[in-house]
Amino acid sequence: MVARGVDWGPWARQALRTQQDARPAAVLILLGALDGRPAHHPSPAVPQDLDVLLLGRSPALTHHPGQVSFPGGRLDPGDDGPVAAALREAVEETGLDRTGVDVLGTLAPVPVPVSRHLVTPVLAWWAAPSPVGVVDHAESSVVFRAPVADLIDPGRRRSATTYRGRPVGRTPAFLVDSLDGGAPHVVWGFTALLLDRVLDALGWAEPWDPSRTIEVP
Repeated sequence: MVARGVDWGPWARQALRTQQDARPAAVLILLGALDGRPAHHPSPAVPQDLDVLLLGRSPALTHHPGQVSFPGGRLDPGDDGPVAAALREAVEETGLDRTGVDVLGTLAPVPVPVSRHLVTPVLAWWAAPSPVGVVDHAESSVVFRAPVADLIDPGRRRSATTYRGRPVGRTPAFLVDSLDGGAPHVVWGFTALLLDRVLDALGWAEPWDPSRTIEVP
């Protein structure tokens, strides 16, 4: 998938208009094998213990407050490219031990017009998983590992709609069980767009009903 890339569709065309003045950023799409929490949804394409690392952003943040996202952030002057930035941010946000991460490659940058960033997804395998958790509560509210088979479960897929008196935005959405048994995490927005396209490119996606909607802030 890294070699042939991912079809970002309209977001790729939008990049042509935003990349001139967009700020470079990177996110880490970290896949691993989760012990003790297998997926509920049986999938012939995805192992039950395959998972991806996600976090809940602090509601106090300026951009994308409260949203579920991949670890990542803006490139700093000292970063040697998107891979270094994605790993640094993952360490800062989750306490990840980067020595246990095998980077597989990068995908084509994707624009985020609302925050004027051009984001490079970094795909990696968690060869030696380490304990993770919230490092700075000003940045993150929760860190968790989501079973990939549950993400592709058609029953957990939705279309997320944002309203400002009228519908103003629509993205894919994923419902993920919370560890404390409370309300599920809702993955939507930019992170859901990435997940949707990556799962499709890998051939893991299952047909789902986009008419099932959920309202998001």
